[in-house]
Amino acid sequence: MKLPPSQFSLAVLCLLLPLFVLTGCRRDMFTQPSRRPLDKSDFFRDNHMASRPLVPHTVARGHLEEDEAFYHGMVGTNLVDTFPIPITREVLARGRERFDIYCAPCHGRTGDGRGMIVQRGFPAPPSYHIDRLRQAPVGHFFDVITRGYGMMFSYASRVDPEDRWAIAAYIRVLQTSQDTPATSLTPAERAKLEDAQ
Repeated sequence: MKLPPSQFSLAVLCLLLPLFVLTGCRRDMFTQPSRRPLDKSDFFRDNHMASRPLVPHTVARGHLEEDEAFYHGMVGTNLVDTFPIPITREVLARGRERFDIYCAPCHGRTGDGRGMIVQRGFPAPPSYHIDRLRQAPVGHFFDVITRGYGMMFSYASRVDPEDRWAIAAYIRVLQTSQDTPATSLTPAERAKLEDAQ
C-alpha cells in the first residue's frame, strides 16, 4: 500500500522526531552544577561570588530621581519648607484617600494619634496637632513616610512619591482644620461651620 505524499511526510516526521529529541538530551544536563545567588565561584578572581556587584553609580531605568526635593523631601541635608508639586483639590482628595488607607489606622482620621490600632494596644504616635509637628517643615512628613520613624516602618515601597506629597499636604489640612481659631474665619465660613454641627 502506497501512502499519499502528505501522509508519507508526516509518517517520516513522526519516526524522526523521537530520534532528534533523544539526541538533544544528554545525561550531563541533569547533573550540571547550578549556581545560586551569592554562592562561591572560582570563575571570578576578585571575590569568588557567582553574583556580580552592581557597577558603581548604576541607576535603574525610571529611577534617575534628579529632583532632590521631590524624591527625597530634602535639598542637601535640609528638609524642604515648600511643596515641590502644586497643591490642588485633586491632590488633597488623593492625600485624604491615601491617608485614610495608610495613616489613619495609627494616627486617627483627624491626626490625633488615636487610631484603631492604638485603641487595640499599639503605642500611640504623636498627634499632628502638637507645636513641634505644626512647625515642622513639610519635608519632615515626606521624610518620615519615606524612611519611617520610631515604631513606624518605611512606606517608600508602598506609597509613591506623588502620594507621599499628597499625604503631607493632607496632614497640613488636618493641622489647619484642628488648630485654626474660629475668630479667623469669615462670617460666611463660620455660618457654614455652624450649619455642619
